[in-house]
Amino acid sequence: MTAPACARWLPILLALAACRDSPSKLDTLGECGQSSTSSASDSGDKKDSPLGGMDVQGMLTKIGEAIKKPGPYEAPDQSADFSSDKPHWGTLELSGDIVERQAYSWKGGSGTELRMLTQRLGKLATDPNLIGLVLRVGGVKMSLPDAMELRRWMIKFKEANKKIVCHTEDADNTSYMLLSLCDTLALAPLGQIAITGPAAMPIHIKPLLDKFGVTADFLHVGAYKGAAEPLTRDAPSDEMKETLGAILDGRYETMVANIAAGRKLEPAKVKELIDTGLFPSPQALQAKLVDDVMSYEEFRAKYVTGPWGKLELEPDASKDSLAAMMKIMRFVGTMPPEKPSGAHVAVVYALGDIVDGDGDGVLGARGQIASETLVAALRAITNDDSVKAVVLRVDSGGGSAQASELIWRAVNDLKAKKPVYVSMSDVAASGGYYISSGATKIFALDDTLTGSIGVVGGKISPGNALAKLGVNTFPMGRGKHATMMASMTPWDTDEKAIIQKSMQDVYDVFTGRVASGRKDKVKDVQAIAQGRVWTGKKAIELGLVDQIGGLDEVIAEASKAVNLPEDGAIEIYPPQPTLRDFLAGWGAVHAPFGLHASVEQDMLLSMVGTLSPDLAAEAQRMLKIALSFQTTTIQAVAVLPEIR
Repeated sequence: MTAPACARWLPILLALAACRDSPSKLDTLGECGQSSTSSASDSGDKKDSPLGGMDVQGMLTKIGEAIKKPGPYEAPDQSADFSSDKPHWGTLELSGDIVERQAYSWKGGSGTELRMLTQRLGKLATDPNLIGLVLRVGGVKMSLPDAMELRRWMIKFKEANKKIVCHTEDADNTSYMLLSLCDTLALAPLGQIAITGPAAMPIHIKPLLDKFGVTADFLHVGAYKGAAEPLTRDAPSDEMKETLGAILDGRYETMVANIAAGRKLEPAKVKELIDTGLFPSPQALQAKLVDDVMSYEEFRAKYVTGPWGKLELEPDASKDSLAAMMKIMRFVGTMPPEKPSGAHVAVVYALGDIVDGDGDGVLGARGQIASETLVAALRAITNDDSVKAVVLRVDSGGGSAQASELIWRAVNDLKAKKPVYVSMSDVAASGGYYISSGATKIFALDDTLTGSIGVVGGKISPGNALAKLGVNTFPMGRGKHATMMASMTPWDTDEKAIIQKSMQDVYDVFTGRVASGRKDKVKDVQAIAQGRVWTGKKAIELGLVDQIGGLDEVIAEASKAVNLPEDGAIEIYPPQPTLRDFLAGWGAVHAPFGLHASVEQDMLLSMVGTLSPDLAAEAQRMLKIALSFQTTTIQAVAVLPEIR
């Protein structure tokens, strides 16, 4: 924002601050914050007001309407005969990432929130004037479990006697599985359908580390705990191949079953189509994967019979000046986060790697589960008598064992006062399962990845690599193991025994937490632990999970358990970010990739540049996790390749 722009907005922000004790005066904001010696009634003039008599509500309304209104050279957002009070179709564009919570930054948000989308579908299903929905889908990226959750809501929408017609320019495995549910599906003339089947690509960079003289020294407890394999082995172990094979089998079955049901094809036929893989538009039409081939405008003209209008994912706040003003006040920090006033259910998101302390300090728990941050939130919710039940939404492959234990304790204390239900998203494995294991009830989806009850410990030792660059290191100390935690050299035999014993102790605590939390459902934790990753469907058979269900189903059950309406208002943590969050996050960035700069880290990250662009992001993520062991030696973490 430029200095002149800041100058124009500063009086508004100051006036909002003056209103924090008088929110009821928002409808006459021009008077709010006026000096006590000068009032509109005294002078008939608002020049002494911080806003100078400015009609802020009207201004916000006009700005919102102007931003949303298409320009003269843009496509119209509704038909000429459209009226929301009469029967009509709604059009909705869906693209980009579908995420649990937006990870806000100065560069903007990242993706559409899944629950915002599912809730919108739920409300649209009850609109008596809505005939159906026109979905324009392009470039959507989402996990298979999230796609299945969204698919459930699409089915509910259709069960409300409404139609869904869809258009896409391209579709891959997950997005096509979603689109196969549409009543009518059209593809752009030069588009293609790529249903190649689920795939995983483990990346092993040990040979690259060897060339640079870097040693990845890692130990594990659990035969299937393969988190460090990409750094310590040239290729996946038999145990990792078995794990990935089971995951791929499950996702293949899901894909075949849903495409067959959606397109009314025999499963054997779908398998043949998957083996063919790629279908340009003519072949896609011939194979009955789509119903028509045409541009979006032609599609809408042919299949949308009646008026139509563009829908927004969020309700149009620009038409409600009070709601818009309160949203600004919450962002500035002059009003507390939005929260139900009476008895309610709280939904707590736990997303990302589990880390010690307050993590990177960027906007709380949106992209990282920092123990200090989440524990503080759980303690506050524990002591809030208006919160009657809690739903913990977990999407994490774990991380610090210490942080996982601290969060587990906070969840356990919370459960002593009110029921805690866990809703597992894409992944709730290792530390992600650790923090879930003591819940009152655990829900997952068929293809959720969970379990991975095991421990890994290690460090990256770049001593030889630095020596090749002319940097010699000489660790010195007093005491037999004084330099044991120095990162320059691998552990010797005695040191490995010490670390292994410490890891075994952590593993015993971890499995003990699972045994106590699942005591009526899991008879032998050791038999299903050992770092083994399970799908949600299999986890139910093993007793690690109680029921298949999505987030809203879990919220409904939690509400019912405490005698609250299933569709009642809920509290969300983390809440919408504030200006304070953005400023704190801005000041918390110390080094690229969120890492503290050091010679060995810079050197390792530079290696990523030698990889192909397609693999660079995955390798970088893996290196970041590996480097985290420099400060957190023992972790409950699952590192799996992305499965597409």
